Amino acid sequence: MKISIVCVGKIKEKFFRDAIDEYSKRLSRYSKLNIIEVADEMTPDGASAVWEDQIREKEGVRILAKLPQDALIVTLEIAGRNYSSEEFAAWIEDCSVRGKSHICFVIGGSLGLHNSVCKRADLALSFSKMTFPHQLMRVILCEQIYRAFRIIQHEPYHK
Repeated sequence: MKISIVCVGKIKEKFFRDAIDEYSKRLSRYSKLNIIEVADEMTPDGASAVWEDQIREKEGVRILAKLPQDALIVTLEIAGRNYSSEEFAAWIEDCSVRGKSHICFVIGGSLGLHNSVCKRADLALSFSKMTFPHQLMRVILCEQIYRAFRIIQHEPYHK
């Protein structure tokens, strides 16, 4: 299975990059991981709701341009569907059984995703009702994908 992550912005902190690199290395046993970064927009302090939507729209255009045509698109959204780790693993395995060989996860910028990107999704996925920094979310997503493949392979992994 091929996994892509389309995300807004670059990872600035070394500790986040190191964690992503570690999970990417671990995932290489199970899947080909491709991380595609698109440029983020600067959000001025006190930006109006209209201004923020324009920023999400600009980032959304960049995201949509990078989505693989052959992939199942999964957006990360607070209002998305919640899974346990086991349910998430079962969903990935089911995708594979149904002939879906490419899953693309989408992580928005600091303001979230534009509606045009959300409409393109085959699944809206939520890891929590809490808000996480988009850079940290990339680490969490990589870890959960790795955990899912360990579960699918019936391999031990810490709980």
